[in-house]
Amino acid sequence: MKKLFPSANEALKGIVQDGQLLAVGGFGLCGIPEALIEALKDSGVQNLTVISNNAGVDGFGLGKLLESRQIKKMIASYVGENKEFERQYLAGELALEFTPQGTLAEKLRAGGSGIPAFFTKTGVGTLVAEGKELREFDGETYVMERALQPDVSLVKAWRADHSGNLQFRLTARNFNPAVAMAGKLCIVEVEEVVETGAMEPDQIHLPGIYVHRIVCNPTPEKRIEKRTITEKAGA
Repeated sequence: MKKLFPSANEALKGIVQDGQLLAVGGFGLCGIPEALIEALKDSGVQNLTVISNNAGVDGFGLGKLLESRQIKKMIASYVGENKEFERQYLAGELALEFTPQGTLAEKLRAGGSGIPAFFTKTGVGTLVAEGKELREFDGETYVMERALQPDVSLVKAWRADHSGNLQFRLTARNFNPAVAMAGKLCIVEVEEVVETGAMEPDQIHLPGIYVHRIVCNPTPEKRIEKRTITEKAGA
């Protein structure tokens, strides 16, 4: 099966639709599928529910889809630096399901592992647990969380081979493997595509069985969300 597509727009063609549940990898602006997000914006699909740790920043990453009003609901753990995200939520224009960060990661991992639900202590006694099943184990109370299985996952990796085996780079790995595993259909943006067999087995962080389509974006912008520098002493 041919997995490599000539562009992000082609990779999304015939896949994304109005009203879908999507998951997008990344943490802040680290490891986000920039080209696929731009192609999703160009597709014009509407009323999306998007699972992501956060929603980028104003004018970049998922922030572009908020500005174009293509997202109706976010399932996220952090509003972050995105003022438009904050404004839409406080104005009642955007639905938001706040989820503790570790719980969000596990909901995605569980969705990709065939586990429909799990119990965690995180959120017990808070708004997070309202309306959810509580159960006691060994004298402790746990809340049941349902797994997430998005219709489409958009993922960023460093390298892929033609079979879809993926290698991530350093902290850009973040949520991407769990997002890739969870999606019913996974589209991956990479900086380099190599021949199958060119990567050493230990370099493969996620097997190609989870990957359906690949697009190569060799020169992503890779913005820095918040730059911090240390001045020299005495300067």
